[in-house]
Amino acid sequence: MKIIGAGYGRTGTVSLQQAFECLGYPCYHMQEVMKSYDRGHVEQWDAVLRGEQIDWQSLFSGYEATVDFPSCIFYRELMAAFPDAVVILSVRDAQAWWKSYSKLLRLVMKTRYFNFVPMFKKFADMNFRLIDYVFDGEITEERCILQYKQHIEEVKATVPKDRLLVYSVTEGWEPLCQFLGHPVPDRPFPHANAGIGELRKKIIEQFWRQGIGKLFR
Repeated sequence: MKIIGAGYGRTGTVSLQQAFECLGYPCYHMQEVMKSYDRGHVEQWDAVLRGEQIDWQSLFSGYEATVDFPSCIFYRELMAAFPDAVVILSVRDAQAWWKSYSKLLRLVMKTRYFNFVPMFKKFADMNFRLIDYVFDGEITEERCILQYKQHIEEVKATVPKDRLLVYSVTEGWEPLCQFLGHPVPDRPFPHANAGIGELRKKIIEQFWRQGIGKLFR
């Protein structure tokens, strides 16, 4: 692991994932949790959220960067497990973040409709546990924005300055590449605006590939 993404989900993490991969860093995103269902990643994250110890090296085998939930919450543990990794804190305006994240919350709540599928139920249960873990069970605009801001300040106070980049994807390649010591790619910075409709489609498609489709054959 070379890059630890400490920014909350809905701070441009899909764009950042694509940028890292363009620079040659295979990147772990919440979408990878779904893709790695058959390798036990949902169960491992559920264990972490329950306070259990896991093998971080094994979990992130094959990846060189992380972004998004749930890994951003455990940036301290990842810094200890990967002491040579740098930390990138993706940020955006708090109100804009809440507007996007609240839509994601509503989508997560709707996943209960698929609880008759065991693998979907496990993923949904892990997500509910994650939300409770991050926001202490209080899912209100005021509480979530407060926690979002506190997380940013905690990361800034915890990570040594020479190991941290506070970054918005609107800044493009230059600050990111300068921090990582890479030349700027000869291509536009990815702006993967993963709206909720697109995200819903990806979730359904991924679980269909993982085995939901077998129930209907």
